[in-house]
Amino acid sequence: MLFIFLMQLTQAQVVRNYSNEFLNIGVDAASFGMGKAIVATSNDVNSIYWNPAGLVNVEDNQVALMHAEYFKGIAKYDYVAYAKPIDNESTIAFSFIRFSVDDILNTTQLIDSQGNINFDRISLFNASDMALHIGYAKHHLLKNFDFGMNAKIIHRRIGSFASSWGFGLDLGLQYQIKNYKIGLMLRDITTTFNAWNIDSDAFASIRNAIPNQNQEEPETLELTKPKAQFGVSRLFEFGHDYKLTTEIDLNMRFLKTNDLLATSFVSIDPAIGFQLAYIDMIYLRGGVNNFQNHTEFNGDKSFSIEPNFGVGFKYNGIQVDYALSNIGGASGTLYSNVFSVKIDFGAFR
Repeated sequence: MLFIFLMQLTQAQVVRNYSNEFLNIGVDAASFGMGKAIVATSNDVNSIYWNPAGLVNVEDNQVALMHAEYFKGIAKYDYVAYAKPIDNESTIAFSFIRFSVDDILNTTQLIDSQGNINFDRISLFNASDMALHIGYAKHHLLKNFDFGMNAKIIHRRIGSFASSWGFGLDLGLQYQIKNYKIGLMLRDITTTFNAWNIDSDAFASIRNAIPNQNQEEPETLELTKPKAQFGVSRLFEFGHDYKLTTEIDLNMRFLKTNDLLATSFVSIDPAIGFQLAYIDMIYLRGGVNNFQNHTEFNGDKSFSIEPNFGVGFKYNGIQVDYALSNIGGASGTLYSNVFSVKIDFGAFR
């Protein structure tokens, strides 16, 4: 009820259908390899992003690192996370995400007031999106339920032209019964806001550099709509050596999109993934997500999905994962090679 109430409350505010989209990319090559179908089974330091309730499974200090690039290296995506148990019932974690495009040409001063072109007037600037997550998880806060919450501080910058600060909260729950797990992640439950500070002089230089344009400065406050991810997983064991984890997630946005199931109230994009583990050391992963309906310019209808593949290896507390995945989540964009590392310090004690 609180989730629906917050949705209704923000209808009169400056709400964006697509805002802070860099926070929807995801983290961890193992999760990308499973098509991001991870909300029910996430149980390590990376749970601070996927479902903070899973942090209660962290038994000792853990660190995770990831680097990825796409658009042929134009965009850089970096992530680092740390988790530490407080006691047997609770865990705290921190993570930092940065998505950036560096060394962008600023040509707003290329032509001077006399109409002369001067290449010496070209400068460079960066566009970067950053987020700091602070997570907390509690074991069995409710009967048989693990609970977790993230507070996120967001900073976005577009050179000297504009910058913003934002704040939001995510809420996660996990429940396990025998070999089944259920997970729920509610993102931006407070309608995450970004307050922008726009340099009027810099904006005017952009406007003047584009002839026949009379564009007003954009609004300085934007709110991000809540989103939900619900997942169910099943564990299969084959002897003592092999374990197969399967999961299906439903990613929900409260707007109409091109997702597989779309209404004016909610659109649902399924994700299906698996992980086959051998002696908890070697991992093979696969998944499909981004089920999209398309309408071509000539009116023809089409449908697409995004397959994902991944492998991993763990030894003495160090786990290295690789995924071939479309981290941008948009049909037709190039796939990226994603690598991540996770270190569990409990193995060194």
